[in-house]
Amino acid sequence: MKLAAFIATTALTATTAFADGHVDRTGWPESFTVGTASQGGTYFAYGSGWANLVAEELGLTGGGEVTGGPMQNMALVHTGDAQFGMTTMGPAAESIAGTNPIAPGLQMTNACAMFPMYQTPFSVTALASSGIESIADIPDGARIGFGPAGSTSDTYFPRMMDELGVNYERRNGGWSDLGGQLQDGLLDVIAFAAGVPVPAVSQLEVQTDVNIIEFTEEEQAQIMAAFPVSEFDIAADTYTTLESDARSVSMWNFAIANCDLPASFVNAVVDVVMSDNERMVNIHRAARSTLPENWTKNAGVLPWHPGAAQWFVENAGADIPADQIHGN
Repeated sequence: MKLAAFIATTALTATTAFADGHVDRTGWPESFTVGTASQGGTYFAYGSGWANLVAEELGLTGGGEVTGGPMQNMALVHTGDAQFGMTTMGPAAESIAGTNPIAPGLQMTNACAMFPMYQTPFSVTALASSGIESIADIPDGARIGFGPAGSTSDTYFPRMMDELGVNYERRNGGWSDLGGQLQDGLLDVIAFAAGVPVPAVSQLEVQTDVNIIEFTEEEQAQIMAAFPVSEFDIAADTYTTLESDARSVSMWNFAIANCDLPASFVNAVVDVVMSDNERMVNIHRAARSTLPENWTKNAGVLPWHPGAAQWFVENAGADIPADQIHGN
């Protein structure tokens, strides 16, 4: 059953109407923040980009904020310390179930789905000089950088390495910092879970020769059987290093909103982001997947914000069950 059967709000028109003030802005904040992740990662580039776009289009003050990534963003948005954030479906499901390590036992049900972002591929990078060209080549006790503590990478990639029988020393840090450590020989491998191209990897390619390591078919199948991920190929044109598509796995990302934000505000934000994909792709190439039809990738994990659900019902033909919309 569609949202329209349950709520009646003023229909929102084109984005220009928002800027012109033709929409009821009752309850709208004067400023907003978007919880992203560490600098050098895709979340920060993508999130800061859409935050700036929304602020400009809606005549508000807003921007991206450096955070610990998807787990922390769920907590910040749930409590209202950030109006918006970005998360991955695995950490989102854990947070709603009350198993987020930031606040064990707290079911973070006040963070609502806003719009689909892109898939996060899991990929491994090493210096070409290391001789590491496959997962099997990773030496016993390798120093692996898994990203910021509590990030999607840090939550799932160590488990994946365990599943594949890799023995390692676990290191954490921001992506830019870990890229520098890899280049300086302080790390053997970086295990990235981030939208591609990952800024830190692109920067490494400019400065040195790297190997972007794909999973074998057997490794891919083994990981897909053990974790909430799907098959994914990193396109050859993503990095100058790649000569062909690289076999990977991925997890979907969604933008989230505090569920108590006004429906008209969230609807306006979603319209700015979803109505012109070219602008989003100019912010980050990962936004090629930021398309209305990908509303289905939520798959009942997160409750929908009413304002977001209304946008997808009216503009993408979404058939969102009433029990998956917050407040119903």
